Formats: sequence, C-alpha cells, structure tokens
Amino acid sequence: MQQETMREVISRKSLEKRVDDLGKEISRDYAGRDLVLMTVLGGAFIFAADLCRSIGIDCSIDFVRVASYGAGTDSAGTIRLVQAPSLAVAGKDILLVEDIVDTGLTLQWLCRYFRRQEAASVKLCALVDKKQRREVALEPDYVGFTLDQGFLVGYGLDFAERYRNLPAIYTLQDEAARASKASAA
Repeated sequence: MQQETMREVISRKSLEKRVDDLGKEISRDYAGRDLVLMTVLGGAFIFAADLCRSIGIDCSIDFVRVASYGAGTDSAGTIRLVQAPSLAVAGKDILLVEDIVDTGLTLQWLCRYFRRQEAASVKLCALVDKKQRREVALEPDYVGFTLDQGFLVGYGLDFAERYRNLPAIYTLQDEAARASKASAA
C-alpha cells in the first residue's frame, strides 16, 4: 500500500477553541430544556465527547448508527438504522452530533426518524460542513468549520477505519483520491 500524503487543515488548538465555543452556544440555547446529544457513530464520537464536556448544562448523551448503501464512497440514498438509540426521545430536544455533513442524505433521514419518534425538537451540530456535495436542502444549526475541499481525516474522521486517532484534521491525498476516482468510474 502506498503511503498517503497528509496536510493539516485544522489544528488541535483550533479544534479545542471551536468546540468550546460551540459548547457555550449550545448551553445558552438549551438552558432549562431536556437536551439529548445524539451522536452519530462512528466518526462523531471524539467530537461528541469533547463537545459534551464543554456544555455547561445538564444533558444526556446517546448514540445512533446508520448505514447508507451505494457504490464505493458515494451514497445511493438508501439508509438503514443499524443501532437505535437506547433513550426514549419523545418530548426531548435532540441535537444530532455528526462529524461531517456532506450530501446531507443521512442527516435528513435521521431528522425525519427522530421527528417520527416525537422528539420535541431536532437540530444538527456538525464538526465540518461540506456544502459542495449537498444533495438536499439541509443546513446544520451549529457548525464547527466549513470546508469545501479535500478528503478529511483525523479527530474521528477516517479513511478505511484509519486515522481517527489523529489530534488534528488533515486532508488526505493519494489513497483517498484513488478510491474516489475508482468509485466514479
């Protein structure tokens, strides 16, 4: 396997500051409400852990896992719930915590799912918003960073389950570029 080339795009220090700012904003907006941080596994777990610690109000945290099916690295829009939340969500304010919003298809599906479960509200918090690939009208309510280019890894983001443990966010070239080209063919 060829060695991938990485370039840091968001430093550890920038991540820490932005997550802290998001936590303060969420704390203000949800004061006195029944907040559940609903973490979308697997990429958002590191972001959600740091975000949860930066929120200054009482909240619950739960996890959901979905799978989307398509060719290669692209989703065909067919989404299936793989791991349901363990908490009852009816009447609670759900804040979906996601690592990256790309096409928006998965988060659109999750918003509908939680509304059908009679959540009091459903909002989105994304570490990274990549609008260039958006296929549906969906805007996160809280955004860490808006980036339009590059295949991103680190801080929970992965390529083939690798690089999640990196403390900053990097663009990954070589391997990811080949995988994207192969899926487009």
